[in-house]
Amino acid sequence: MKIVEWKESLVEEVAEYLLGGGVAVLPTDTIYGLVAVAKDKSAMEKVYSLKSRNPEKKCILLIGDMEDLNLFDIELNPEQKENLEKYWPGKVSVELPCRTKKYDYLMRGTESLSFRFPDDELLCKLLKESGPLIAPSANPEGLEPARDIDMAIGYFGNDEVIYIDAGEKISSPSKLISLLGNTVEVLRG
Repeated sequence: MKIVEWKESLVEEVAEYLLGGGVAVLPTDTIYGLVAVAKDKSAMEKVYSLKSRNPEKKCILLIGDMEDLNLFDIELNPEQKENLEKYWPGKVSVELPCRTKKYDYLMRGTESLSFRFPDDELLCKLLKESGPLIAPSANPEGLEPARDIDMAIGYFGNDEVIYIDAGEKISSPSKLISLLGNTVEVLRG
């Protein structure tokens, strides 16, 4: 098990680890997340296994800028784009329509993906190096999210995960809204 303090000089090393199929517990802009590269199906499945996550539940994807939506063939209408510009960067995750079947493993039986463009400079530097990450909360399904690395180690303590320590994080998960229809629908407040 590897524990490192979160600092800018580690961004490249953490990105390489994630791009090599690794899984990490790291601080997001809200709470600690259990992260893996979104386009790495095998790493994503490790996250689901470690969390004992319901396989029908999709994960929120963290992106480093709005252009990353193009990596998932997301086509925004003018109204959706205007709404995103109101919420991002920030602590709001947004469900958007995704019609391409190549991301079925991320959509989990839906025709949508959920994204967040965090307002966190260090995290965005990592996302620019690693590409989009799935980032469910760092806890097994049904338990409270880890507030610190010790709590995360208590949940996942094994050699398959590296832990990026940024001290205690006490926050709420992101607000989740849907832009699937013609109006903004709040799914999680």
